[in-house]
Amino acid sequence: MNADELRSKFIDFFIAKGHVRIEGKSLLPDNDPTVLFTTAGMHPLVPYLLGEEHPAGRRLTDYQKCIRTGDIESVGDGSHLTFFEMLGNWSLGDYFKEGAIGMSFEFLTSPRWLGIPLEKLGVTVFEGRGDIERDEESAAVWKSLGIPENRIAYLPWEDNFWGPAGSTGPCGPDSEMFYYVGEAPCGPECKPGCSCGKWLEIWNDVFMQYNKTVPGDDGAPGIYEPLARTCVDTGMGIERTVTILNGKASVYDTDIFAPIIAGIEKAAGRAYGDDPARDVSIRIIADHIRSAAFILGDPRAVSPSNVGAGYVLRRLVRRAVRHGRRLGMPFPLLSPIAGIVIEKMRGPYPELERNRAFITTELDNEEAKFLETLQKGEREFEKLLPNLKKDPRKIIPGRLAFMLYDTYGFPIELTQELAGEHGMTVNREEFDLAFKKHQELSRSQGGQAFKGGLGDQGEMAVKYHTATHLLHKALRMVLGDHVAQKGSNITAERMRFDFSHNAPMTRDEIGKVQDIVNGQIEKDLPVTMAVMSLEDARAAGAVALFGEKYESRVKVYTIGDGSSGIFSREVCGGPHVERTGTMGTFVIQKEQSSSAGVRRIRAVLEQGNEQGAGRL
Repeated sequence: MNADELRSKFIDFFIAKGHVRIEGKSLLPDNDPTVLFTTAGMHPLVPYLLGEEHPAGRRLTDYQKCIRTGDIESVGDGSHLTFFEMLGNWSLGDYFKEGAIGMSFEFLTSPRWLGIPLEKLGVTVFEGRGDIERDEESAAVWKSLGIPENRIAYLPWEDNFWGPAGSTGPCGPDSEMFYYVGEAPCGPECKPGCSCGKWLEIWNDVFMQYNKTVPGDDGAPGIYEPLARTCVDTGMGIERTVTILNGKASVYDTDIFAPIIAGIEKAAGRAYGDDPARDVSIRIIADHIRSAAFILGDPRAVSPSNVGAGYVLRRLVRRAVRHGRRLGMPFPLLSPIAGIVIEKMRGPYPELERNRAFITTELDNEEAKFLETLQKGEREFEKLLPNLKKDPRKIIPGRLAFMLYDTYGFPIELTQELAGEHGMTVNREEFDLAFKKHQELSRSQGGQAFKGGLGDQGEMAVKYHTATHLLHKALRMVLGDHVAQKGSNITAERMRFDFSHNAPMTRDEIGKVQDIVNGQIEKDLPVTMAVMSLEDARAAGAVALFGEKYESRVKVYTIGDGSSGIFSREVCGGPHVERTGTMGTFVIQKEQSSSAGVRRIRAVLEQGNEQGAGRL
């Protein structure tokens, strides 16, 4: 079974079970400062798991593109990826454990769907902790479906309990499904979840059963209360599942990567599978270019830069270039391989084809910049060389090697090569220590970097959500209708808003926009929400983000009414204040470039004595 077949079968199965297919969302989350990228299929649905009503209903299914970069240095082995696709189905207050497990089992084992033999399946459930009971309910459902007791493992909190999106919120136990790839167990205790490698996880059903109301500290677990409305969130990785179903040893051996690797082989004049070290480089190039193409092809695309998501993109591109040079691939080495990715994936992701020219141009430009960077690094090394040679130990301090890496992007491998040419070595232990600290900082910035996010529905976050609508309309009034939102980032303390515009705003333009927003706040306009078809929303003049994928039925928020006049109408997930008069005073702190053709505004809402915001 190839990836396209798995994707179609999954969606068809859940549609047959009464689910509505929804569209996967952007790789760059809107209004969420906690992560740089969408990291899981459930990420765009957090507001609905927290209680928002989804316009498509209570049973949903989709496939979602995701990026995870926490283990970027592990890419090159047989399983790690930075970009991956996640299949998912959700129950928002509809079915729960019995329904979710029953459907999972049917999809996995029915000859009409995946047809996995029962003897190949095993599962894990939560063993319980403190006041949260052992998940005997899930275990009983699995047993009733034919999974024997010796293939049901009860695992602890860190393995089988899904925590809340933030320090508090919905959470619950999960049940993971495993495929057995071994011929004999590693020992008498070998069960699903065993680290021996004979059991491979293919699916995870998460049961949002509790609300964590108190975070806990000093090792205390916090306080968990039963949710009035339970939800189900599931995830199946396409790449891993295709690998298992086809009996492959690596995700890179599947149809997903076959044409990409073939393109690299042709450009490098070297075969995949003949040399382990070369294979690592080929895998890194394949994964990183695939990820870069999806980031650049996203409706909210960022360009390579030194901050945030742009920094991650730059790191992926430059790591691919370095390994391509190692294989002897000619310039441009990135864009031709990205073209193969586009051809392979444009069916389920048509945005890749729409943005082909942008992807190609950005990759070629970044590759050329990196080649210049390498030349600068080599010149800097030459400057340092006379003093380095004075050390009788012939050892280059790791801090200097890291400086070349951090300041000039000069790879440690090249520093080691140059050192060897002059009869020297690099203090790799010192370099690795500095690099580890750098990684930890990068992970914190890419993970729980800020408070707030999609799960934040506190008073200030709700006000800032509404402020983005007022700002968007005000920008269009002052700068022109070409202005379109390119993304926003909200915490409880501030907002950032990216929009299309080709020139810096003048002081007068900034003042006019700020005055318009505050004028609408002073009018204390009502904010209302209606669910309607996407066609009706557009006919009513609602603004929708260009290139964004929407469901057939959407939420439309209107600011103003018949008596005051309609100021703004946008397609949005919410939530928002009930009246603008509760928001405070809007102050633009900074206007600057975000990327080519995109400007960024940073603003705050200064609070006076107004009453707290209601919400919709």
